[in-house]
Amino acid sequence: MKSGDFVGLEAARLAKAAGRPVRLQWTREEEFTWAYYRPAALIDVRAGLNAQGAVVAWDFTNINSGAAAINTPYAIPHARTQHLRSDSPLRGGSYRALAANANNFARECFMDELGEAAGADPLAFRLAHLQDARLRTVLETAAERFGWANRPAGDGIGYGLACGTEKASYVATCAEVAVDREQGTFRVQRLCEVFECGMVLNPDNLRSQVYGCLIMALGAVQPEEMLFEDGRILNPRFSQYHVPRFSGVPELEVHLLNRTDIDPAGGGETPMVAVAPAVANAVFDATGLRIRELPIKLPTP
Repeated sequence: MKSGDFVGLEAARLAKAAGRPVRLQWTREEEFTWAYYRPAALIDVRAGLNAQGAVVAWDFTNINSGAAAINTPYAIPHARTQHLRSDSPLRGGSYRALAANANNFARECFMDELGEAAGADPLAFRLAHLQDARLRTVLETAAERFGWANRPAGDGIGYGLACGTEKASYVATCAEVAVDREQGTFRVQRLCEVFECGMVLNPDNLRSQVYGCLIMALGAVQPEEMLFEDGRILNPRFSQYHVPRFSGVPELEVHLLNRTDIDPAGGGETPMVAVAPAVANAVFDATGLRIRELPIKLPTP
């Protein structure tokens, strides 16, 4: 949520009416209530598998949030993708990576589900449908760096992965989570991400951007949530709206692929888009529960 220029517009109107300069300051509760929100998304995904376990049909519809990264990067012979607008009772506005987060979350969680239906490993299933060499490279590198092939089994421990492309950049993330079924809680223990945006001009700055994306994306995965009842916000202050804290940040591993043969592209948003689906797929691996909403909530015992 951001306030944008709304408080500035109010100040301008008040100054015009008063005929003199005015100073206007929203309280935190007013900002939470009247500023814009990340657009809500309802995404419907359907697909068909043939007898060999390959995806042969794909139908993806995003309602409301946007068309960023809506097209599937996977090679599927029959695909329909559409974005439908809708009226929302809340003012909507931009969020880092825009609707690419929602679209990639739905797509990568569903690809995991299709892989399970086909009886295939999540990594092998994706690679079998990927012709984009750059996306294949980040996915294979992330799996290698993470140790996907030799991931140890453990009670309540789950592993997941996801990949995606947006703004001419490519990303893959592997996640490890620990689930406490008795408490109905989980903790992200490790994230390993490989990111490629062409030629890297400033590696230190780019690495910092990627770390920032990882932590910001973790907020949408677990603690951040707007609560409403009877048309009113129930948590309009930071004492009630929780963001990631240092104590909740897992082990983070970032690897940059420097493609000096490709012009540089955006590096401040795309690193977000694979985090939530990787964590959701890891939660499934540990619990058998498919996650279709954010933030991720496990059923209470």
